[in-house]
Amino acid sequence: MIDIQTFLLALGIGNVGFAILMAGYTHGAAPSAGLRLWMWARLGMGVSQLIGWASPVLGLPVFSGLEGVVWILAMSLEMAAYCVFFGFARWGRVLLPITLLSSVIVLACAALGANHVQLSALVGAVVAFFAAAMAWALLRRRSASLLQRIIGVNDALFATAILVWVASAGLGKGPLDHGTAQQVAYLTGYMLMIVNGFGFLLLCKQKDDSRMAKLATTDCLTGLPNRHAFLEQADGARLLAQRQRTGLGLLMIDIDHFKQINDRWGHASGDEALVVFARTVRQLLREHETIGRLGGEEFALLLPGADLDAAVQAAERLRRAIREATIITSGPTYRMTVSIGVVVLDPHEDLGGAMARADHALYAAKRAGRDRVEIGELVRKRA
Repeated sequence: MIDIQTFLLALGIGNVGFAILMAGYTHGAAPSAGLRLWMWARLGMGVSQLIGWASPVLGLPVFSGLEGVVWILAMSLEMAAYCVFFGFARWGRVLLPITLLSSVIVLACAALGANHVQLSALVGAVVAFFAAAMAWALLRRRSASLLQRIIGVNDALFATAILVWVASAGLGKGPLDHGTAQQVAYLTGYMLMIVNGFGFLLLCKQKDDSRMAKLATTDCLTGLPNRHAFLEQADGARLLAQRQRTGLGLLMIDIDHFKQINDRWGHASGDEALVVFARTVRQLLREHETIGRLGGEEFALLLPGADLDAAVQAAERLRRAIREATIITSGPTYRMTVSIGVVVLDPHEDLGGAMARADHALYAAKRAGRDRVEIGELVRKRA
């Protein structure tokens, strides 16, 4: 038989400990609204459980209502942390009224003389609602990570255990007797403290790691793969084309007279030109095609499965689309053009050699008057 008072004390100390741990983890780090809310939620849960432990020891019945309100506020903060983490819009319009209304009801019932069992059942119903809502937030998408599923299932089990406890306490019936249901509820509460305490911290770390990985591989202005990421993808596409014995088109692209855009209208206009270029190209790309920014105004485009004719046609479509894109500057509107060099990789050619051939074709297009497509020289066969 579990000693509920000792269990409450252990839960209270554990949750306060998690709050202190998170305070140390977030100190000096980049601000995170979700983690701050989670930290206060852990602290609130710990305080509510310590109040529940101290109430019979000190013999102060007013603590019953206070314990319930603090627990509701803590669960509300935890739900708010999930809302911030997942980027839910206008979550406060739903969460705040529910929290305030349920808190007022609990305090009113305590003031009207409701006993501890009745207050516990009322608070438990609210807590189960929040736990079920958190389980839904974590499990609603099929693409949810394994970590999200583990935490979500734990929330769902906790909500179920609390509802069983509420049914046995408030209604006098349920699948388990009241004492057993209470023990199961506290055991799932202990699991909630351990799994969710570390789980949310790990979720935030996963999100930060993913953001850092994206920053390391993505050009921050255009959102395209940067040079390093593009070269990695290009080499992988080259090896795949060799194994499957399919073509692989490569386009080297340069925005014409880009320096003049910066000099005449400022670097903000130059940045806008790069963004418009990237947006225009994305609208033309098929799912398996990749474009990357190699640096400055120079880009490269991979066309898996393309022979030379298909690559040239793709280059012409891109050139015409860029001519039709309008750049808004501080002066008159500006229509940019691009020069493009096109090659198809030889089956035994390395990536560096193909890029050099495409680059030579690109500069041939510039020498020939710009706003044009040139085909690179064929690979010279060794005697």
